[in-house]
Amino acid sequence: MIARGGVDRNTVVLGLARGGVVVAAEVARTLELELDVLVVRKLGVPGHEELALGAIAGAGVRVLNHEVIDLLDLEQRQIDSVTARAAQELERCESACRGGREALAVRGRTVVLIDDGLATGCSMLAALAALRAGHPRRIVVAVPVAPAGICQELRRIVQEVLCIHNPDPFHAVGAWYGDFPQLDDQDVRGALSSVAS
Repeated sequence: MIARGGVDRNTVVLGLARGGVVVAAEVARTLELELDVLVVRKLGVPGHEELALGAIAGAGVRVLNHEVIDLLDLEQRQIDSVTARAAQELERCESACRGGREALAVRGRTVVLIDDGLATGCSMLAALAALRAGHPRRIVVAVPVAPAGICQELRRIVQEVLCIHNPDPFHAVGAWYGDFPQLDDQDVRGALSSVAS
């Protein structure tokens, strides 16, 4: 990402919607890079939606957390039902967050993929699978906080992982922020428009 004399100008910053876009906007502004959004949706366990059984992203990408599925003995019909609802929300969110903006091209570029933190890594894995379809030259995952094991897993599949804090025990992403508000589509559009293209 850093070339001699500064930042490689063939780099784009992508933030995972929703919280990752706000973090990504700060990075893009500081490095004077283009910013875009990559929409992913967590697949929450029925009745315990905060617990991820997986995640989906564009191009029909679905990543499942088989440990959670097996532990809770979830049936395929439950997983498919959650996926169908999430797919509708993903499509709605993609349209609402973009506000008519075209997606930035990533082919042959370095992509810095940012989220506000990782808990299970399912959303990031879904984002990476969708991103690879665009044929970037290099992928860098950057997050403020994540369990060390998730970062090690990601280092096996991307060129670089940057993580500021690997707390143990981890608990949840929001536990490591002084202020962790729930963001909406308007917040995402605001963050995107705050970075000049």
